[in-house]
Amino acid sequence: MAEKPVKKVVLAYSGGLDTSIILKWLQTEYGAEVITFTADLGQGEEIEPARAKALAAGVKPENIFIEDVREEFVRDFVFPMFRANTVYEGQYLLGTSIARPLIAKRQIEIARKLGADAVSHGSTGKGNDQVRYEVAYYALEPDIRVIAPWREWTFKSREALLDFAEKHQIQITKDKRGEAPFSVDANLLHSSSEGKVLEDPAVEAPEFVHMRTISPEDAPDKATVFTMDFEKGDPVAIDGVKMSPATLLAKLNQLGHDNGIGRLDLVENRYVGMKSRGVYETPGGTILLAAHRGIESITLDRGSMHLKDELMPRYAELIYNGFWFAPEREMLQAAIDHSQAMVGGQVRVKLYKGNVSVIGRTSPYSLYDQELVTFEEGKVAYNQRDASGFIKLNALRLQVKARRDRRA
Repeated sequence: MAEKPVKKVVLAYSGGLDTSIILKWLQTEYGAEVITFTADLGQGEEIEPARAKALAAGVKPENIFIEDVREEFVRDFVFPMFRANTVYEGQYLLGTSIARPLIAKRQIEIARKLGADAVSHGSTGKGNDQVRYEVAYYALEPDIRVIAPWREWTFKSREALLDFAEKHQIQITKDKRGEAPFSVDANLLHSSSEGKVLEDPAVEAPEFVHMRTISPEDAPDKATVFTMDFEKGDPVAIDGVKMSPATLLAKLNQLGHDNGIGRLDLVENRYVGMKSRGVYETPGGTILLAAHRGIESITLDRGSMHLKDELMPRYAELIYNGFWFAPEREMLQAAIDHSQAMVGGQVRVKLYKGNVSVIGRTSPYSLYDQELVTFEEGKVAYNQRDASGFIKLNALRLQVKARRDRRA
């Protein structure tokens, strides 16, 4: 059965060359009315010019959506992820992955509002983002039509794309006519650089790749020390000053930038089956992870902490693979959030030449009992002789096995 014609499509639109070409391609190939959505995720670039570019391409003013979603991004996506101390493959803080479900959610909301029958994105057929966008679309609106131009169109080269752009009077900046040295994705949590000069994993990334941090070697010779307050697992203040989620993360980013914090050169396993090399900078997130673990160290009991650490790789994989709106991610989130009820207090953090150290932690919910752990005689009764039975019971199975092995 032939698919129905597309009447309206909501495009995730950055205003850059690729999505500008996609916008025109959707108009010419599908004859569809295009609605653009441009999100300010804290990428550090002016996004308002996207409005003029969309208007120039024939998009109606009422079909252009440009929104500042930084607070929602940090509050509803970044902070919940950091409550789990989420790290993919032991290192990656998922800065790109966590932004996609928010963009997809807003596209679906706009599609419902304006009666659009399709959504579209600019991700290629080789990467993870196509999966993240589309799984999110279908989870939120199961019957939505998805258009993925990079998997459909017949352009075989960058020159063919540029020819299409020139034919349709799409503005091409001078630097876009040559090959870009690497591609960049950025938001308030991180920047990600991939491709071209970074494709050989044996070659160190050039210094000019780094945009969010100064080099640790160039960082100040004096350490930066500050405090961070937490409530229910989320940071709420720096040096006693209460801040909104996005403002607080931006402040951490600046502290991290100034001290060379948060650089990562990683070869990762993409969900689609290939390995890729990326250079990531997550200054504020790197600090937040260390500080959050610091406050958890005195407020979570051993069982809760260890179970969280066991669940975390699965949780990280779900986010990386695009399953933010899947029921299993929501189940894990409920357990993680339940663990954070008493994760509150203050952490003192030291930054020095690329390193983050937690040098103090206090909490009204602390489980740390100095009288229990002191080598001096305390008021709390702890009979050291009790450890003998504890040890013998734990060693019993090993003793039984050792005797059997000796007989064999």
